[in-house]
Amino acid sequence: MSHGPRSGLYAVSSALLAMSRHLEVRDVLKTIVASARELLDAEYAALGVPDDHGGFAQFVVDGVSDEQWKAIGPLPRQHGILAAMLHEAKPERLADVRTDPRFEGWPSAHPEMSDFLGLPIRDGDEIIGALFLANKKCPKPEGGCGFTEDDEELLSILAQHAAIALTNARLYERSRELTIAEERSRLAHELHDAVSQKLFSLRLTAQAAAALVDRDPGRAKGELQQVAALAAEATDELRAAVVELRPAALDEDGLVATLRTQVQVLDRAHTARVTFSTRGVRALPAAQEEALLRVAQEALHNALRHSGAERVDVTLEKRGPGAVLRVVDDGSGFDPRAIRRAGRHLGLVSMRDRASGVGGALTVESEPGKGTTIEMEVPGG
Repeated sequence: MSHGPRSGLYAVSSALLAMSRHLEVRDVLKTIVASARELLDAEYAALGVPDDHGGFAQFVVDGVSDEQWKAIGPLPRQHGILAAMLHEAKPERLADVRTDPRFEGWPSAHPEMSDFLGLPIRDGDEIIGALFLANKKCPKPEGGCGFTEDDEELLSILAQHAAIALTNARLYERSRELTIAEERSRLAHELHDAVSQKLFSLRLTAQAAAALVDRDPGRAKGELQQVAALAAEATDELRAAVVELRPAALDEDGLVATLRTQVQVLDRAHTARVTFSTRGVRALPAAQEEALLRVAQEALHNALRHSGAERVDVTLEKRGPGAVLRVVDDGSGFDPRAIRRAGRHLGLVSMRDRASGVGGALTVESEPGKGTTIEMEVPGG
C-alpha cells in the first residue's frame, strides 16, 4: 500500500467523503479517479462508464494534461484489458500491460504505461464501470508489478464506495429530470384549463363576427370587440404561466449571478472549457433577464451537445441602457441557410422569438469548421 503522506485511514476517509460530497455524475467520476491515483501513488488513473454500443458513455482521466488528452483523440472503445474488466468482471494486475496478449496498442499521443492495476465497479450484478491505474511511483521488483495485493485491496474498497457514489449521483440526476417533467406536466394542465377555453370562445366569437359582417355590421363590430377582449385575457393567462416558469435563482440572485453559476456547473460537467465574463451590467427588466438566460441556455446546449466545441465563452456586457449577450464556441459550426432549408433550427427560431418578444435582436454567425457566435441585444428599461 502507498506509504506517502496521504496514505492510511485518514486518506481513505478523505477520499470517501469527497466522493459522497458531489451530486453531479461527472464530478463524482473525477473525484473517484483523482482519489485513486493519489492514494495508490500512481502516475495515471482512469475510469470508464460503458455504453451499450461497445464504447464508453463517459471516460475520465487523471494525470494526463488537457493538451495530451486532446491529442490522444476519440474516447477508447471496449477492447483489450478494458473489455476484460467489463466482461469478465475480475481484477487485473499486470507487470507490463504492453506484453499482455490482449493488449491492442494505443494512439501515438498516448502516454507509455507499464505496470497496471484495474478492476470493475459493480452495482449488484451489474458492471457500471472500470477503474484502473498505471505506472506505480516506486521501485519495481525485477520483472514484477509495482502494484501490490494491498493496493488491489484498497482499490477494491474505493470501487465499492465508487459504485455507491455513482449510483446516488445517477439517482439524483434522474430525480431532477422527473421533477422537471412533473413541473412541465402540471403547467401543461394549467395552460390547458386556463387558456384553451378562452381560445375556443375566441374562435366561436370570430366565426360569429364573420357571419354577421355583411348583414349586421353593428353586431359584427360588437363581436369583434369581444374577440379583442378574449385575446387580451388569453395573453394575460399565458404571461402568468411564463412568470411562473421564471427560475427562482434568477429572481433571487439576478441574471449575472445565475449565469455565472450555470456556466461554472457546465464547465465542471463537460470536457470543454466554459467561461463567463461580464462588464457593467446592472439589473434589467425581468422579462429581458428571463429571455437572455433562456437564450444563453439554448446556445450553451447546442455548443456542448452538438458542436464538439473545446471552448465556449459567454460574455454579458452593458450596451447603452441595455445589454448584449454573446456565446462563442470553437466547434464544428454550420451553415445557417442550410439549417433553415433542412427544417432543422437548433433552437434558433425559439431564440429569435425570445429576443423579439422583449424588443431585442438576435444575430447568428457561423460556418462549417469556423465555430458559432450567437449574440442577443436587449434595450433595457
